[in-house]
Amino acid sequence: MPRDLPLGNGSLLINFDSNYSLRDIYYPFVGHFNHTDGHVNHVGFWVAGRFAWLDDPGWERTLVYEPETLVADVTLHHPDLAITVHLSDAVDFDRTIFVRQVRVTNHGDAAREVRFFCHYDWHLEEVDGANTVHYAPILGAVIAYKNDNYFAACGSVGDRYGIESWATGYKEFNGMQGTWRDAEDGALSGNPIAQGSVDATIGLHLGEIAPGETGEGHHWLIAAHTYQEIETLHFVVKQRGPESFITRTRNYWRLWVNKGNEPMGDLPQPMIDLYKRSLLTVATQMDSGGAIIAATDGDVWTFSRDSYAYMWPRDGALVANALSHSGYGEPTRAFFKFCARVITPQGYLLHKYTPAGQVGSSWHTWSDAQGHPQLPIQEDETALVIYSLWQHYAIFREVEFIKPLYAPLVKAAANFMVEYREPHTKLPAPSWDLWEERYGIHTFTVATVFAGLRAAANFCEIFGETDVAVKYRAAADEIRMAARAHLWNPLTGRYARRITVDDTGSVTHDDTMDMAMIALCQSGLFEPGDPQVVATMNALMERLHVKTTVGGYARYENDYYHQVSQDIANVAGNPWFICSCWAAEYLIAKAATCGELHDALPMLQWVVDHALPSGILAEQVDPYTDAPLSVSPLTWSHAEFIATIRWYAGKHQRLSAPAHLAHLTEQTPFGVMPGEPQHE
Repeated sequence: MPRDLPLGNGSLLINFDSNYSLRDIYYPFVGHFNHTDGHVNHVGFWVAGRFAWLDDPGWERTLVYEPETLVADVTLHHPDLAITVHLSDAVDFDRTIFVRQVRVTNHGDAAREVRFFCHYDWHLEEVDGANTVHYAPILGAVIAYKNDNYFAACGSVGDRYGIESWATGYKEFNGMQGTWRDAEDGALSGNPIAQGSVDATIGLHLGEIAPGETGEGHHWLIAAHTYQEIETLHFVVKQRGPESFITRTRNYWRLWVNKGNEPMGDLPQPMIDLYKRSLLTVATQMDSGGAIIAATDGDVWTFSRDSYAYMWPRDGALVANALSHSGYGEPTRAFFKFCARVITPQGYLLHKYTPAGQVGSSWHTWSDAQGHPQLPIQEDETALVIYSLWQHYAIFREVEFIKPLYAPLVKAAANFMVEYREPHTKLPAPSWDLWEERYGIHTFTVATVFAGLRAAANFCEIFGETDVAVKYRAAADEIRMAARAHLWNPLTGRYARRITVDDTGSVTHDDTMDMAMIALCQSGLFEPGDPQVVATMNALMERLHVKTTVGGYARYENDYYHQVSQDIANVAGNPWFICSCWAAEYLIAKAATCGELHDALPMLQWVVDHALPSGILAEQVDPYTDAPLSVSPLTWSHAEFIATIRWYAGKHQRLSAPAHLAHLTEQTPFGVMPGEPQHE
């Protein structure tokens, strides 16, 4: 089930599904640990003897955010219970506190008592055993803990602080379902402690609510490393009032998302709104230590026993680049420092990393079919980090920031890229593709290595090491010439997505259509108007367009990942948000007039039209039903939309500027497309 509303602050992340059931609680890193393991944490309402959980089909739901904030604005109406519930939820922008305001309006014809119940299905540190939950009377809260991870479920109604009922108990063994079942009669057992495979439910009694009137209460969940920290934060909330944390978080994010204030061209307001929502969504998926997490949708874990909750250097680099071009330097600085910490002494980045910086799980082998050594890497991940770092410098000009990264990150990676070459063609040596499915020499990787080497050469130029810059630039030029010579297939009249080279130097083309070949011009390897690029991109956009009422663009022909249809002629694969953005980026890149630039708007509108009502973008959607597939949100989807909006706005500014001001718009760093000469 997709995650419709993530709320976070870089240390505490909470995800809600389409029922508005809480599903994921990540702490102390975004992406690690998921202390609920993706399980449903129930919320329910008891109204004068009748009860409904939020996953009851009787609810009518509106799940959105307050505009330009990370404050959830959720309205739930249950005709049978004759109540409307409004929830305003936020994770405080600074402290590790989740705060919820609950307001219940009575639509009945008599005064009725209303009780609000909140359940937590604890899997502390992602393990269902050796957990403890207990009622803490001094705080009037239920505390769950394991090792140095503590959580306190607290609440208040008016000036009455402390939860008014509670139950701790057991689940997931001996047929036990959990304490949430105890709430369905409106009363909790009051059991004070449980250990092992445990959960807990708390109750807030909103009292009798007259017809047409609204009752109100607050619930907050505190995350900390010790009981003493829990106690301190609890009394801070009590002293300031829980509502103040929602207010200040609302104000913070409105300031944050409007800080760039860059020109937006003639983009329609819905696209600008989704651009801002994407910036905010990306912010929730970034750990304060620098890791940019691919996705935190816990349902993937229950499906495969692993998740997307890792930092892929490629995804992170593309997110960082989008943020840099939107004026957000601080989170991108943390990301590049993270990469400098984890890069190998040999100068390459591995498949993926945990948010704490350990090497993540991987299916990339260290040997080939014959048992010979083979690097388990996607070389584009190394290259894109260097490329994005140069973009960051071109925008912010922070020499002091670059200085400690220059030798251990930039030069180490560039030296690796220079040496890691296939001897016959001089192209980058084989590695895994960006989709992590095939091994070989891929057009996307070739293009990104070219861009990475050019970026490294730029750094060497500004640091005065011109001889090293010449070496890196010469290697990039060799790769460009080799790409023209070996990746182009005259038999098909377009570039191949991949080649393999045998021991004699003979080249075999893989001519599968793949939208990742946008990198041919996106990276600056070739001009977007180059006839061979045009032929390739025209073929891609025709073949990979999904010919159903849903539309959009597939990744590649016969994409098997979450495949829905075998009608490959019409549905080459499920539509991906990044692929529609890529199609738009190509049209933006080759546009010579504002009229041509407008050709990209339908692709951007497609993204807007297929986002969830909350503005969340999944990885892909069903080509027939439009239902989100795979993880949601996917950070890369939002980042690619951010980038495309910036490229569009920047190109519009340059194309629409009067001739006598054109030189000024060319000097504007925000929104300069990848590969444009202004980056050099």
